[in-house]
Amino acid sequence: MPTKVLISVKTYPTISTKYKELVCTAGFLENGDWVRIYPLPFRALEQDQKYKKWQWVELDLKPNTADNRPESYKAENIDSLKVIEQLGTEQNWFKRKKIVNKSVIYDDLTALITKAKAKKNSLSLATFKPTRILDLIVEEVDREWNAEKLAILQAKSQQLSLYQTEDEVKQEFELVDKLPYKFSYKFEDINGKESTLMIADWEIGSLYWNCLKKCVGDEKKAVQQVKDKYLGFVDKCDILIFLGTTQQFHGWANNPFIIIGVFYPKIEPQHNLF
Repeated sequence: MPTKVLISVKTYPTISTKYKELVCTAGFLENGDWVRIYPLPFRALEQDQKYKKWQWVELDLKPNTADNRPESYKAENIDSLKVIEQLGTEQNWFKRKKIVNKSVIYDDLTALITKAKAKKNSLSLATFKPTRILDLIVEEVDREWNAEKLAILQAKSQQLSLYQTEDEVKQEFELVDKLPYKFSYKFEDINGKESTLMIADWEIGSLYWNCLKKCVGDEKKAVQQVKDKYLGFVDKCDILIFLGTTQQFHGWANNPFIIIGVFYPKIEPQHNLF
């Protein structure tokens, strides 16, 4: 029976020598529980299957036994994926908030990390409410994809499938541009604990490229525009951040979480009943 998932997370693509280009997708079930769908080769999907954030989709899922994170599933049959409905931002994201607020919302990062390291009933996806956003940190990173991984993928792309033309294989191998910067929120939790976590969301990557285009290639201006937008949320929005552990660091790292999504409806005015 197909599972209904509200897509709330799409990470910026990475490459894997096993799965080619990958997007980590996660979302909410109708009861507010988190689920991760990985691997899911987004750019290999049919056009009418290419889901957007905040769309309900249906697909056949089964536990991903190669992934030790409890919320991880994989598509049993990619052809089963069907986009159903888009939840918009009307009434200050009312429909989206209705689902998000069903999830457990954490405010203590230390307690959350403890849950991620638990041997039983561990946790690898969470909705988190920071007490304060302090800054958006920007760091330069490598501008090109890992050469060794690219070489392996290039070799794989040359092994033509019996059902693909050379042009089709080349198109499948095309990669998105690698981001030359890493963006991270610096924030405090309810106990005043400061943390700096990378934002791996597709949204911030797309924003950077759009800003760069508008700034006619001026990276300094583009980066500043990204900072202005993400710090602009602080005073105007009721920010939640979606956290996820990476498979590599789940269960043992001091802090295995990264930010995989930012949820930013406007702050609701408090009406004085008296």
